[in-house]
Amino acid sequence: MSQQPFSTIALHADLLKNLDSLGYLSMTEIQAQSLPHILAGKDIIAQAKTGSGKTAAFSLGLLDKLNVKRFRIQSLILCPTRELADQVGKEIRRLARTIHNIKVLTLCGGVPFGPQIGSLEHGAHIIVGTPGRIEDHLRKGTLRLDDLEVLVLDEADRMLDMGFQDSIDAIIEQAPKVRQTLLFSATFPEQINNIAKRILLDPVTVKVESTHNNDIIKQSFYKVENNEDRMIALRLLLQQYQPESSVVFCNTKREVQDVADELANRGFSAIALHGDLEQKERDQALIRFSNKSASILVATDVAARGLDIDNLSAVFNYHIAHDQEVHVHRIGRTGRAGSKGMAFSFYNNKDSHRIALLEDYLDRIIEGEQLPSYDVLDKAPTQSSMITLRIEGGKKQKIRPGDIVGALTGQDGIKGDQVGKIQVSDNWAYVAVQRDSIKVAFKKLSEGKLKGRKFRVMVVRG
Repeated sequence: MSQQPFSTIALHADLLKNLDSLGYLSMTEIQAQSLPHILAGKDIIAQAKTGSGKTAAFSLGLLDKLNVKRFRIQSLILCPTRELADQVGKEIRRLARTIHNIKVLTLCGGVPFGPQIGSLEHGAHIIVGTPGRIEDHLRKGTLRLDDLEVLVLDEADRMLDMGFQDSIDAIIEQAPKVRQTLLFSATFPEQINNIAKRILLDPVTVKVESTHNNDIIKQSFYKVENNEDRMIALRLLLQQYQPESSVVFCNTKREVQDVADELANRGFSAIALHGDLEQKERDQALIRFSNKSASILVATDVAARGLDIDNLSAVFNYHIAHDQEVHVHRIGRTGRAGSKGMAFSFYNNKDSHRIALLEDYLDRIIEGEQLPSYDVLDKAPTQSSMITLRIEGGKKQKIRPGDIVGALTGQDGIKGDQVGKIQVSDNWAYVAVQRDSIKVAFKKLSEGKLKGRKFRVMVVRG
């Protein structure tokens, strides 16, 4: 970890002041290595694990260069998923709090096209979006990149995995030839090298060590014979350690659904996240997991990109990842922000080649460990601490988080500390409440009023 303060680099004074107020005291390794080059206008190829601070690295670079008085699209950030794009957009807005009149617009698929056109007509400084939707806007002429100065490809490996190569090419075709390009990727398959050669000009390569400190993340490996053994091993470890929040990584969408269904049938608080779900289902899965209404998220690597959970207790590799860098990327989701993490991986004889590669990569011998006693299965699985309520009204109905808290904690209501995370969108809102207060909370919201009117309320379950 770098101990170099942000004040040692040539950042705008307003940005430094805001970083200080956010508690960003010193740079992470990726920030210390890449920011000076980004600020100098260099093209960058950067490799760093999840949670390394790469979003702040490129965001600070483009914010420092931004001219607010010039109301044109000056920066474009491409992300593989809507979830990651939303997360990046929020981070840029946080880092730009001291810059007045800045407009950051998020353009992703899975939401209506019309309102996005309206927003674009009003102009923006920074666009964050998914390649497919950005390409659609360019093709329809609702988005122009004539004034673009900085292009960022975030999680470039996953964008290629998801089949966005043609869309990325179409976007680059319409971007000015003279620009700064920043490419961030967790892994570097040959495809990434090929695209980097085509779109970057004399780039600086930055790589932050991908392996994790064993003092922070404890990695354990378990040998299993078949999928039945895998499920039993997963249940044993979940029961033994009872992590407050954990992600189970599977290699296919079908496997994700099967594992989530089996866990739910066994009484675990588990939900699935994969690309075949409708956008509303994906949104609700992420909301329930982030607000602790579900303690286990079963996901593919692609679907889990953009997962913004600071305090993930454990990661499970239901199958060994296809390559060692993906393995390291997965387990990097636990043990963040100074907390300890646990990573459990299941393998069998067919995985011998992958295990050998992992041994070289991690510089350790991998031996199957002893699973917990079957006795732990005698007790019922621990339920999530919270339950989510959905309100069919949001920002357009003038509902704010404070209104929801007030409605819940009013006369004969629940206590303030029984109210969890609240998320308000244009036409809906989600609020988490402690499990033992759900009946009172539901009654208060469904029978009471918000902004002088009644709204439909429902309990969100799996």
